Formats: sequence, structure tokens, C-alpha cells
Amino acid sequence: MTTSNQLVPGMTLSINGKLYRVESSLKVTIPKGTPFIKTKLKDLLTQEVIEKNFKINQPVKDVALVERKLEFLYPEGDGYLFLDITNLDQVMISTYVVGNAVLYLKEGVELKALFYGDSTFAVELPQFLELMVAKVNEPNSDSSESKIAVLETGAKVEVPPFIEVGDIIKVDTKIGEYIQRV
Repeated sequence: MTTSNQLVPGMTLSINGKLYRVESSLKVTIPKGTPFIKTKLKDLLTQEVIEKNFKINQPVKDVALVERKLEFLYPEGDGYLFLDITNLDQVMISTYVVGNAVLYLKEGVELKALFYGDSTFAVELPQFLELMVAKVNEPNSDSSESKIAVLETGAKVEVPPFIEVGDIIKVDTKIGEYIQRV
């Protein structure tokens, strides 16, 4: 069992049946008072950040999330169906957990997912993906301006004026920006 003195950012804790990631941890000492550990914790389900104080050496339940590689298959109902590459099990992940990653999902895209038991808490796309341009909005005036491209997945990215429909481009999924034509 871990104690509150050992808390560092990135750790995952189980508190009252909920999972939290430690965002920050600081030992606070006040004159004529009892020192304590002040933390900021992020709820892994709701993404809400809370502040919580712990007594010095208070036992806390540290949990390990399991990282698994998944391949996107297709949307189904209120979620998305993935294939676990390791054991070939099908995994359904809710729309809420997938979040904005859905903008870059197409059949065959591999990503990492964090699990605790059978519950998925987060998905992480590869930083770069190669996607086809499905539609291009022409710039308003000067031809040297950038224009907006709609990708095959529905994501919109600002691209240089030479990009045309059918081009394959490399996109940074973390910041949603065009990198290069492939």
C-alpha cells in the first residue's frame, strides 16, 4: 500500500470506488499546525479536477492501469468497436471515452487504450496519421492563403493551397494540424 507522502503526478488512485490520476502533489507545512499533502486529482471518468488533502503517511490505494493496443473496426450504437491486437477480443468503447479521437478514426487505425479491469478510461491515438482529403474549401481571396480541408474521417484541417481532393496528408492528431503531403 502506498502512503500520501509517495504521491507523484501520473499515479492512479482508487478513492471511494472512483479512479483518479494525480495531477499535482505538494507537502504543506503551516506554523503551529499539522502538515498535510495537498493534491489535485483528475477523475478518469468525468475528467473533473478536484483538490484533496491527505494526512502525512495516510494510506492510499495506488492502482495500475493496463495499456492495450487496439485496432478500430467500426462505430456501433453508442460506442465504437475495437479489436484487441494481443488476444483478438472485440472491445466496445463508449463515445464519451473516445471523445475527440473520433475525428481521426478510420478502419484499421491502431491506438493505445488504458484499462482497469474491463473498464476503458482513455484512448490515445498515434501522434501522426496519414489521411485522405475528401473535400477542400477554396480560400476567400489571395491564392497564397491556406484553405480548409475535410478529411476522410470528417476532421477539418488547415492546409496549404496546393492540396487537392484525393491527396494523402500527414496530420498531427495531438494538435490537429497538417504536417506534409505524402
